[in-house]
Amino acid sequence: MNTEHNRITTPVTTPITADLLRGALDLERTAHGVLPHRLPAWARAQYFDGQLAMAESQPSGVRLAFRTRATVIELDTLPTKRDYVGAPPRPEGLYDLLVDGRLAGQASVSGGNTLTIDMTAGTMENRSGPVGTLRFADLPDTAKDIEIWLPHNETTELVELRTDAPVEPAPARDRKVWLHHGSSISHGSDAASPTTTWPALAASLGGVELINLGFGGSALLDPFTARTLRDTPADLISIKIGINVVNADLMRLRAFGPAVHGFLDTIREGRPRTPLLVVSPVLCPIHEDTPGPSAPDFSDLSSGRLQFIAMGDPAERASGKLTLSVIREELARIVEQRSAEDPNLYYLDGRELYGDADSAEFPLPDQIHPDAATHRLMGERFAKLAFEGEGAFAGREG
Repeated sequence: MNTEHNRITTPVTTPITADLLRGALDLERTAHGVLPHRLPAWARAQYFDGQLAMAESQPSGVRLAFRTRATVIELDTLPTKRDYVGAPPRPEGLYDLLVDGRLAGQASVSGGNTLTIDMTAGTMENRSGPVGTLRFADLPDTAKDIEIWLPHNETTELVELRTDAPVEPAPARDRKVWLHHGSSISHGSDAASPTTTWPALAASLGGVELINLGFGGSALLDPFTARTLRDTPADLISIKIGINVVNADLMRLRAFGPAVHGFLDTIREGRPRTPLLVVSPVLCPIHEDTPGPSAPDFSDLSSGRLQFIAMGDPAERASGKLTLSVIREELARIVEQRSAEDPNLYYLDGRELYGDADSAEFPLPDQIHPDAATHRLMGERFAKLAFEGEGAFAGREG
């Protein structure tokens, strides 16, 4: 469907404004256009971490949504592509086109900026590049709802939207809004495309509108993230906590429990009755009983294989160092304690999404992140466990 014929002879140019976007919490005006963010500006002012800055600007779950009769759509964007020193080139970020809710095309944008990352030196260098054009043609000449899901793993400035018929914001759908926070797994690391990250799949199956605050490497119980969850209108909220706390070796058990309580307290300040689901980590064998930090193994990087290893010592658990098994026990204890007075608080063991039996069939390629098939498995399971039957989100809203 991404073709070079049927050029737009008299294009309709539509300004890209917040009412054409879903899944973004802020739009930054840039020299080229607008940059969607998944954290508001006040939150971005409260940290100086390059990893989180990169992650929150990657538009996982962010999509353009509009109604039109257009048969040709062109979108100029300025992506920022990542290049890892010593590794083969990464695949281009994918844009998913949905027409009336169904996948109708996929394409990438050439050009763009390049962020060169040297993992051994711990440095990043940004090189400017040209704006590129995404093009979908031969669309049906009928009124239709269009969604263009932006690459979940590629920072994307939106420059200009052109069509061969007028565009209007997509009509509001009678759907609940699901607000989710998690790590790189929720962000979509190693998923095949933006609509096939496990949260996007679960949202589609559950019939809800997704706001995805999954931040690679940055689900760290940050207070500004809790306040963002508190202040963002939503009918359903979930937080998936644990793996980043371990692989960053961020805190000990003494600090972890109160930090979780504080995170939940903050959310409840603004959303006292909203169904709130706490999800513990999925299985990650290297950190089940071995504390962090995690460290990359570069020995096979030139062939495109990056592995992670656990650097902690299991004996350090006695001094309060965290493992995933310890975190699951603590999260289950906290939710059980709080749910006595908070009937809308729920717990889901992440191993129900990906557990021991799955590890044999779908091993984690780099020892931490699931592959595309596992994202699909997790999305289908979450939808069943959360949105159906007696699930935390089944027929509930706050």
